[in-house]
Amino acid sequence: MSIKNEFSKYANQYDNNNIIQRIVSKALIRECNSNPKRILELGCGSGQIFRNIDWEIDYYKAIDFSPSMCELHPKDTFIDVKCFDFDSEEFWEDIKDEYYDVIFSSSALQWSKDLTKLLTRLLSITNNIKAVLFTSNTFKTIYNITKQTSPILSLEDIKNRCLKVSKNCEFEVFNYKLEFKNKKELFRYIKNSGVKGDIKLSFKDAKNLYQNYPLNYLEFEVIFIKMYK
Repeated sequence: MSIKNEFSKYANQYDNNNIIQRIVSKALIRECNSNPKRILELGCGSGQIFRNIDWEIDYYKAIDFSPSMCELHPKDTFIDVKCFDFDSEEFWEDIKDEYYDVIFSSSALQWSKDLTKLLTRLLSITNNIKAVLFTSNTFKTIYNITKQTSPILSLEDIKNRCLKVSKNCEFEVFNYKLEFKNKKELFRYIKNSGVKGDIKLSFKDAKNLYQNYPLNYLEFEVIFIKMYK
């Protein structure tokens, strides 16, 4: 199942199953010292970023590639919710002549097929990008046991791609552990969150993972990025 379909399938359960995403979304907005009036958000989901904004906004464009997520996002006269893949030319054609005070993205840009290209384009329509990305150390033990490679970029790869676009970057890295009462709840979380990406296991391998996963928590590593033109 594609990443897009994963998020669409579990859209209605997303807010109930994404504790870490909610934490980093709140932190991202807390770090915003100004009160930007024109905002573009990539990977808006059901509106976690928007719901944390407590200042008056003139215009808010929210982008997500899942129609189901776009349907759940708050609506208003000053909110423009559009269903785009942010790597697509269609998305670029839609935004290339616009300007934004800030571009936000929480827990989404790690899925970009060409992060360097995307960031380069975004910096042509803003002076200020604030984003949070998961790194390949998320679900690290699961990938080690299954001998699979994470589809997400490593911490160093993300930093290098950002610095290639602009030397004016600030980074902060945080590691989270999300604990569960038992393995059943832990693996249900992975399934219902829509963030398992390209983990593809046979029944035998899935059973082996369930039996041999040694932790009562899931690992998450996130990098907070502030990028300026």
